[in-house]
Order: sequence, then structure tokens, then C-alpha cells
Amino acid sequence: MNEVAVDLDEMREKILSEPDVILDDRDIMRALIAANEKSLGTNIVDLRGIAMERLESRLDRLEDTHRSVIAAAYDNLAGTNQIHRAILTMLDPVTFEGFLKGLGSDVAAILRVDCIRLVLESPANAEGDVAIRKLGDVLNVVKPGYIQDYVTHGREGAPVRPVTLRQLRPESEGLYGEAANWINSEALLLLDFGEGRQPGMLALGAEDPHQFRPNQATDLLAFFAGVFERQMRRWLS
Repeated sequence: MNEVAVDLDEMREKILSEPDVILDDRDIMRALIAANEKSLGTNIVDLRGIAMERLESRLDRLEDTHRSVIAAAYDNLAGTNQIHRAILTMLDPVTFEGFLKGLGSDVAAILRVDCIRLVLESPANAEGDVAIRKLGDVLNVVKPGYIQDYVTHGREGAPVRPVTLRQLRPESEGLYGEAANWINSEALLLLDFGEGRQPGMLALGAEDPHQFRPNQATDLLAFFAGVFERQMRRWLS
């Protein structure tokens, strides 16, 4: 009994000297509140305990929100840095062939996509087809109207947004070639090269079906498309 009394005295002195140790420990505080409520009996409601439970619940929600905001800010910063790196890499080449090659390799790697296609609308001609094939697989020249049909799946009157994100497997190999067999999501960036020129489109294809989803923000991709348009005008002039 004497040893127990000594331990209790030491504990009491410790608590009196450092009360914050108790106040900061949620488990101890819950145990003390439960003991207090038990001693009050069933006919008495301790409003302090109820208030503390509500405050703890609100604190937990605030902590979850705080973590979510930090995670979203980090993802946005990482995405911004990724787009900036891709743009700087895209501005390096001094020839159009080098530009297309870098687009399909270095830029695709930075953006973490598995396939990039630059789609340009133009009336078909045999000589042009031969020259295009020499430029590699990244560039696709199609007939006028192809881009709108591809984005809208041929639905007349369907809205065409500057950036379209969707989860699907392409219906044909017309755009991605053999890669269409494993493309499960894509980002379609519409391109405006100026008055008097046919429209274009940049297609980013990914094997991961969750890489591009309709509920994602498109601000960074729209910015990337704007820089890409200006770079393309250099080559088209």
C-alpha cells in the first residue's frame, strides 16, 4: 500500500508540474471524461464532454481538409513544373524534323504519356503523303473535318472544347496506328494556327485508363496547347 501511495504521489506531482502532458493526450482525456461521466450517474448530462467530442470531430475534419489541400497544392505544383519542362524541351529543336522527333520521345516522356500524335487537316495529295511518311509516326495529316468528327465521335451539334479528356479505347487505328490496341485514355488539344489555316490537334494517349479523366482540370494542358500553337506557327510560316 505504501508503494502505491508513493507512486500516486509521484504521479500527482508530475501532473501538477506538467499538466500539458495530460491535456495533449487524447486517450487520457477521454478516459478522464468517461470516468467523470460515470461518477455523475445516468441522470446527469455532462455538456463539457459532449462539447469536447464535437470539437475533436471538427478538428479531425479540419486536419483531413488540411491534408487534402496540401496534397492538391503539391500535385498542382508538380504538374506545373512538368508542363514547363516539356515546353522548354519543345523549344530546343531548330528543325521541324527534330521538333517532331523530340515531341514523340523527350516531350512524351516528360508528360508521362505513351503516345503523342500531331494531327493537321489538309487536302490529300500523293506527293504530300510521301513527304509526311518521311517525318515519322508523330505527324498525321488528315482530310478537313476529321478533327471535329474524332472529338465528337461524329455527333452533329456536340460541343467541342479546347481540351477534351476521356477514358476510352480508340475505335480504329487511324490516329494511333498499332498503339490503338493499348491506348485507354487520351487528351485532345485543339490547335488554332491563325486565320486562313486549317485547324490542328495534339493527341496525348496513355495506357493507364486513369491518366486522363473528364473530371480533371485542363488549365495546364490549355497553356501547353497555347505555347505549342505559337511554336507550330514558326514551322508553318
